[in-house]
Amino acid sequence: MTDCEKEEALNLQKEFEWVLHQEVHTALDQIHQILVECARRFPVALYGNDNSPKQDKFVLSVPPDQLKCVVTLHGDSISHADITIKVQRQQMTIIRTSIISESPWKLQQIQDAANHLQQAIYHIDDVGKNYKFKSSDEVLHILGNILGSLQRGRTSLIVPRKRAMDDLIKSRNMKSLSPNLPEDIAISFYLQSHKLIVALYQLSNNHGNVKFDSSHAECSVPWLNEVLVLFTVGLQLCQQLKDKICVFSQYKDFTVGSRPSSPVLS
Repeated sequence: MTDCEKEEALNLQKEFEWVLHQEVHTALDQIHQILVECARRFPVALYGNDNSPKQDKFVLSVPPDQLKCVVTLHGDSISHADITIKVQRQQMTIIRTSIISESPWKLQQIQDAANHLQQAIYHIDDVGKNYKFKSSDEVLHILGNILGSLQRGRTSLIVPRKRAMDDLIKSRNMKSLSPNLPEDIAISFYLQSHKLIVALYQLSNNHGNVKFDSSHAECSVPWLNEVLVLFTVGLQLCQQLKDKICVFSQYKDFTVGSRPSSPVLS
């Protein structure tokens, strides 16, 4: 091994130790700040923030007024809604129902995303500010936990869970409607990315032929857009740190305090 190669190996080792002892903590602190800022945007109490449930009113409609909803989004629930549905039977029929604050419609996606976000922050909190990392595997393990929580939280808001018509009709949320809808009609409120969506589903039986119709209306929810941006920034910063650590983890002999005779690629 030449003197040049020895010097290169030594410099790589020094850089590795600097990254473990300095840069990892700096990056985790930056990620922590982003995630706490994300938590502040949620309309529910989260990570020690005494957030009063935020209240927003939205109008969702499908022209020509086949479906119209005036909804109040309060925290992680729809606390009030006036819903008008036009359905074609023998003739055009107008159906009205509502949601009242005593029986709100729960948007579980918000609470799920909040729980995953809080878990990601706790993973960072578990690392003491003066803790000395001893290997790249240690850092990658923590980053894997953070990335997993953030990916699950972001997915909770972007990808709504699909349900069969039967499940929708029997769901607890459908009992929030007063009066109840006819058995051949169901509605569903859910989030998809930065939008609140109401979907209308109708089954019809025409001489033994069962037909399934659906329509939906949507509106943008400003705080959801902000939350998703911060989730994405947090994920990008985690991934950047992981990529940097992975460069060093290629070298089997790199551990804190060691002076490798030569970098050995795995």
